[in-house]
Amino acid sequence: MEHPAMRVIVRSATYDYEPLRRQVFDILDALGGTAIEAGSRVLIKPNLLQPAGPQEAILTHPLVVRAVVEYCLRAKARPAIYDSPAIGSFEKILRDGGFKQALAGLDVTCRPFEASVRADIGPPFGAIDLAPEPLEADLVINLPKLKTHGQMLLTLGVKNLFGCVVGYRKPEWHLRAGIDKALFARLLVLISRKIQPALTLLDGVLALEGDGPGKGGTPREVGVLIGAQDPLAVDLAVCRLLGVPPEALPVLKAADELGFLPPDWEVDGPLPTVGDFRLPVMEPLVFGPAAFHGLARRYLLQRPLPDMEACKLCGECVKICPAQAIVRQGKALHFDYAACIRCYCCLEICPYGAIHKKDNWAARIVRAIGERVL
Repeated sequence: MEHPAMRVIVRSATYDYEPLRRQVFDILDALGGTAIEAGSRVLIKPNLLQPAGPQEAILTHPLVVRAVVEYCLRAKARPAIYDSPAIGSFEKILRDGGFKQALAGLDVTCRPFEASVRADIGPPFGAIDLAPEPLEADLVINLPKLKTHGQMLLTLGVKNLFGCVVGYRKPEWHLRAGIDKALFARLLVLISRKIQPALTLLDGVLALEGDGPGKGGTPREVGVLIGAQDPLAVDLAVCRLLGVPPEALPVLKAADELGFLPPDWEVDGPLPTVGDFRLPVMEPLVFGPAAFHGLARRYLLQRPLPDMEACKLCGECVKICPAQAIVRQGKALHFDYAACIRCYCCLEICPYGAIHKKDNWAARIVRAIGERVL
């Protein structure tokens, strides 16, 4: 008999609440949610990146969160919703995102992660700072959103648990991993294994393509809920959905190297094919001789570029940049592309969607030559 951790359940869905609720309950039942015990502490981890409305497809939809809360309450458990937003107050996110309204009348706690404890996630990182709540809960339900990500290609089940790193420790990790995407992907996988969510349910009803995962992205109807016990299985299913080779997703490549990928998994339900989903261009951040690296990073790689007509000079990108590569100069922003590590934290958190990934003229010429040669 197939191990339940290798089972991926897919259901077509809209945000019409009563059918959505039935589909969420069906998926969680099939994945072993009926074993949730009365009185147990259930931590629900949605994606609450920044203040945004449901129609912007940046946050886990509030009705998906409501359905999961109701599922826990049906089991007489004690649900609590937690996350550590990149920007904006937690209260504003709950209000702007529609969570206040969606959760009205339900016995559920909603709080930001604030404190940290040391937790050993294994080599090469050892003990790192994580929020204590997911480590102390009786079980964790992981509710990611299907979105693109400038550095990691997609932010799905595994990446969503990086939200258990509190506040500005996130950009600190971007800086520590630097330009090594593989190292950062390994960090994400090991955090996910440490948190060990019991259930992962991905909101792919309204997804985000293009320059995600923030307001630079474009909402795209995909119409699916995808659930599994193992977040890696959810990520594998999304790769199949979008026609992305698993090895192209850094977290899946890292998980494979660590020996964590499910050896066999099957899909229960209709998994559509979305062949034209707009993904970020992924490039190596160093190539050629070492003496050439600075020149290449300055002129030949994609870069975050501000749209000064949309920019309000709020300074959030300056504050979050782990490499301190952004400074305000009068009524403009200056990016030091030699220092920039292309983590795209600035693009991710910009509240006005004013930063995008762009090629400069030299990069476009090199890319065009490469495409003609190939």
